[in-house]
Amino acid sequence: MQRWRGYEAAPGGWGRSVVTIGVFDGVHRGHQATIGHAVARARELGVKSVVVTFDPHPAEVVRPGSHPAVLTEPARKAELIEALGVDVLCVVPFTVEFSRLPPEAFVHDVLVAHLHAALVVVGDNFRFGHRAAGDVPLLERLGRTFGFAVEGAPLVAEAGTVFSSTYIRSCVDAGDVGAAAAALGRPHRVEGVVVRGDQRGRELGYPTANLLTHRYAAVPADGVYAARLVRRDGEPLAAAVSIGTNPTFSGRERRVEAYALDFSGDLYGERLALDFVAHLREQRTYDAIEPLVAQIAEDVERTRRAVL
Repeated sequence: MQRWRGYEAAPGGWGRSVVTIGVFDGVHRGHQATIGHAVARARELGVKSVVVTFDPHPAEVVRPGSHPAVLTEPARKAELIEALGVDVLCVVPFTVEFSRLPPEAFVHDVLVAHLHAALVVVGDNFRFGHRAAGDVPLLERLGRTFGFAVEGAPLVAEAGTVFSSTYIRSCVDAGDVGAAAAALGRPHRVEGVVVRGDQRGRELGYPTANLLTHRYAAVPADGVYAARLVRRDGEPLAAAVSIGTNPTFSGRERRVEAYALDFSGDLYGERLALDFVAHLREQRTYDAIEPLVAQIAEDVERTRRAVL
């Protein structure tokens, strides 16, 4: 998969293409259907498929301070999109100036002048241009003017629930990692670098990796979870994960701490990921160390059963 920074990176002599556009945070089952449709149609037409996405998140530029929790970091999003068979990932820097492009200018500059779109595939709720003034009917009218077709990809739903990034964020925020996984088509992942903590887990017999996550990462609600710890090299490890402020020890800083089962190595400084499998329980405060250690032992065994 080619990766372009900006639509201006399209090379000279670039032919026609099938384009789909969106933030695609999470690359969830709805996104997969839209992108997959674009890839299939591109192959039928004998042209390249292009996914256009944006960085940073448009909400942060249009409404500073409103950046939503991020389900997939940029590198992970690119990997997931590439796995769908896309030919080109075009990441457009989303600036204030770009946000002010009228819908007609957006279509002309991005889809026509640079990407030479033969077909544009978008979700039924697609909006574009300044103040999101453009919609699918306008895109279709502009397509007739500029010579490209438009196909809408229906929203993906199950049991009456439409899969969307907003819905998945709400699941993660509530700690319902099972529902999030069902909508994503895979476990929800949180990534970060292992940094030194209080060493308290080691003293209790359960040394944990203290994960420093991205400021906008969609971290599940406080609680204890069963997860898979994914390293750059090596097989995934079952991990019992605690998220919260360590109330038993009067902690104040919210942390993500993972105890890797059957592992005795050093993880400090590593960048790793946690794929959340199940919510085990809420955070609790204990009056003594012994009941806390007993509870951790139970959490570990429940993790083993859930993951292995």
